[in-house]
Amino acid sequence: MKQFFPFLEWMGNYKRDDLGGDLSAGVTVGIMLIPQGMAYAMLAGLPPIYGLYAATIPLFIYALLGKTPQLAIGPVAVISLLVSRGVGGIAVPGTEEFILFAILLAFMVGVIQFAMGVFRLGFLVNFLSHPVVAGFISAAGIIIGFSQVKHLLGLDIQKKRIYQIILDVFENFRDINIETFAVGIISIIILVVVKRINKKYSIRIPAPVLVVLFGLLAVYFLNLQDKGVSIIRDIPGGLPKFGLPKMEMSMVKALLPIAFTIAFISFIESMAIAKALQRKHKQNVIKPNQELWAMGLANIFGSFFKAFPVTGGFSRTAVNNQAGARTGLASMLSGIIVVLTLLFLTDYFYYLPNAVLAAIIMVAVIGLIDVEEAKHLWETDRVDFILFCVTAIGTMVLGVEPGIIIGILLSIIMVIYRISKPEIEELGQIPGKPSFMNIHRFPDLEIHDEILILRIDSQIYFANAAFIKDYFYKRFEAKPKLKHLVLDAGAINRIDSSGFHFLKDMIEDLHNKNIQMHFVQVRGPIRDVMKKNHMFDENKKCQYWLTIMDAVVYIKSAQKDITKRPYIFQSF
Repeated sequence: MKQFFPFLEWMGNYKRDDLGGDLSAGVTVGIMLIPQGMAYAMLAGLPPIYGLYAATIPLFIYALLGKTPQLAIGPVAVISLLVSRGVGGIAVPGTEEFILFAILLAFMVGVIQFAMGVFRLGFLVNFLSHPVVAGFISAAGIIIGFSQVKHLLGLDIQKKRIYQIILDVFENFRDINIETFAVGIISIIILVVVKRINKKYSIRIPAPVLVVLFGLLAVYFLNLQDKGVSIIRDIPGGLPKFGLPKMEMSMVKALLPIAFTIAFISFIESMAIAKALQRKHKQNVIKPNQELWAMGLANIFGSFFKAFPVTGGFSRTAVNNQAGARTGLASMLSGIIVVLTLLFLTDYFYYLPNAVLAAIIMVAVIGLIDVEEAKHLWETDRVDFILFCVTAIGTMVLGVEPGIIIGILLSIIMVIYRISKPEIEELGQIPGKPSFMNIHRFPDLEIHDEILILRIDSQIYFANAAFIKDYFYKRFEAKPKLKHLVLDAGAINRIDSSGFHFLKDMIEDLHNKNIQMHFVQVRGPIRDVMKKNHMFDENKKCQYWLTIMDAVVYIKSAQKDITKRPYIFQSF
């Protein structure tokens, strides 16, 4: 039961020493969630109150079922952007129809994630490579930043593409609201300065709360709403009422592509955070399918209380961990803080400027733009650097959904490309020693014109059999005096029917050319399948050895009576 319901373990073994850290983290993250939740709801195209709804029930569900106690679940920038783009294509943001679609989307994302967890499909996210994910998230951060320019400048910009937003700003430059711009810039400065102070002195001043207070006081005492500064105005108080999302087949079909996209991206984001936390908390046991199950139920139950899709957030998780979160109680306390706000404090946000929420979003997404990762990839792996750049540029130019599709296709293409061209190394003997190394990495190795020693660092199957065959025959042509081919099979863990057809044809061809085939270090399961494929014939067209040295000694020996050799395959 504890495997499926982790809360049974931490509740049953809860220690008094854990309470201080959980209390500190829960209150700190809960206070952060209030302005961030409203900001991300606005980014998603929803009224701000829905950000608070999304920061209640999902937190309690994940706290009970999740395996990473420091992971802070709730609204996040990238998922909010996906909601805005996905639902915005079929409904007008802010309308009742848009809200219904967003809530249904949370339910669908939850069902997809829960189903993936139940059927143990967590491995599917491995098809999105790290460079692709990093490129997409970096591009999403830039898109999110530009999407908030209209709130920061007080302009009515309806365009979504970055270049269109830039053109609109230049065309409407004279219409910028100075008061709105001033509020936004001061908010950004406060957020950045406090963030640096927190980092330098290892303290936890809630910067988003400070800018919210600044915005409220500035508007209230300076009557900035009368000078064109857009404010939130009325926010309904009270807890969201329970209700099943409105479901129609046409709505489900329209949302299905974006639902799958959000389900994958949100899971990848949460897993990336969970793995980073595991480096600091060795006791954390990450189970991808359990995480899918937990996040799926968090989104499903959240949709019953008017939440839009949620996942783990980078910044809040960092604060949660730094503040000392030990168990799921920290997330529950954060949820309680939001619940209390819904019950008693919503009236106080009437004068909150949209520019302040835009500033919170813009500063938060700076951390999503991973310049350091791009530099690292440029220095270490140019192919992965290209994947990063193509995904990022595709997302920024073509849009979020096409960018994700490009990333997925690139990931799959690269997987196919890499497995179709496995590493094959030619080996030579270290003089005076029974060891064999790659001739391209180590100089002065012994190489014989009559012996070719190759090692395949991959399985042999239909996708790469043709490449291996071409490589082998090119090496045969380069050694006209070749009499023996030694294949180190120690790294081969699987050979399918196509691979065996290739090997048997090659053995027969080599035999006709008076070239002896030698297999070395063949694994037990491969030997079993070789027997079934009748590769141990009586004519000794191929031979089997325990080590490369055994094969080389036999080849060089004047005595060719194989039955008297102690280390042939048949003897072990």
